[in-house]
Amino acid sequence: MSTDETPRITLEQFDGLIRETVPSAGDHPYSIISLGWGEAVLRADYRDAHLRAGGTLSGPTMMTLADAVLYAAVLTRIGYEPLAVTADLNIRFLRKPAPRPLIARARLIRLGRKLAVGTIEIATEGEQHGVLVGPLVAHATGTYALP
Repeated sequence: MSTDETPRITLEQFDGLIRETVPSAGDHPYSIISLGWGEAVLRADYRDAHLRAGGTLSGPTMMTLADAVLYAAVLTRIGYEPLAVTADLNIRFLRKPAPRPLIARARLIRLGRKLAVGTIEIATEGEQHGVLVGPLVAHATGTYALP
């Protein structure tokens, strides 16, 4: 068993994979803050189109971010793999996020031969760019099916 904990995908490889294989990626612009061994942090850019009634960011915007950041965390362990797909994603909306960028952090809690399971925290971006600040606006868990 290897003790090397270097992520098996780079920021550039993940960005390229998303842009090439997910046609709607441009509708939900993001930037990769960091990739670690079994974890990832992404920033979702703010757009007025992501607002819903009441001036809050929409649920689909947060779910898209949760799915993308978990995919990144999975790939840090298994490497470049376009055929790893979401099998399950459960999200709890904890409070209304302000209309500003969101930061999401995913951590794998189990990696098996066929499934990867992780947890995701989402918060609004604060003055320290790329850092989760303030109370969480959503918490999610997800499972990826591995080819």
